[in-house]
Amino acid sequence: MRAVVQRCRSARVEVDGTVVGAIGPGLCTFLGAGKGDDDATAFALLEKILRLRIFPDERGKMSLSLLDCQGELLLVSQFTLYGDTRKGRRPSFEGALAPALAEPLLDRTVAFVRSLGVKVETGRFGADMRVFVENDGPVTLPLASPGDTWP
Repeated sequence: MRAVVQRCRSARVEVDGTVVGAIGPGLCTFLGAGKGDDDATAFALLEKILRLRIFPDERGKMSLSLLDCQGELLLVSQFTLYGDTRKGRRPSFEGALAPALAEPLLDRTVAFVRSLGVKVETGRFGADMRVFVENDGPVTLPLASPGDTWP
């Protein structure tokens, strides 16, 4: 599983001009599932994201997590994180998990994060989305599950 995490002041996702998910201060996270990913993989990566110490404390030092500051999470599915551009100019998405498996995995991941008391909003799986992020910092981190060679 792969993620690009952005600390934000706010973020929202629109589909066909309608807002389908919006958050205030927190993390906008683009999440891609790869072949072989399962609940354990997804939950471990999301727990790491929630505990990343990338929010400023009272001294301005990045030492607080999303859980510490009770921030919000916008999860946006993005299979293109598995785009392989090593050959030619057209990305191959062979490494991405099939949509029929990826969508329920993402749904279970969202439920897991909500069970931890975090406010979670999402985009719409498979839709043509417009994502608006007011970056904070900016702080942007690529993350991957153990064993994944990306980034």
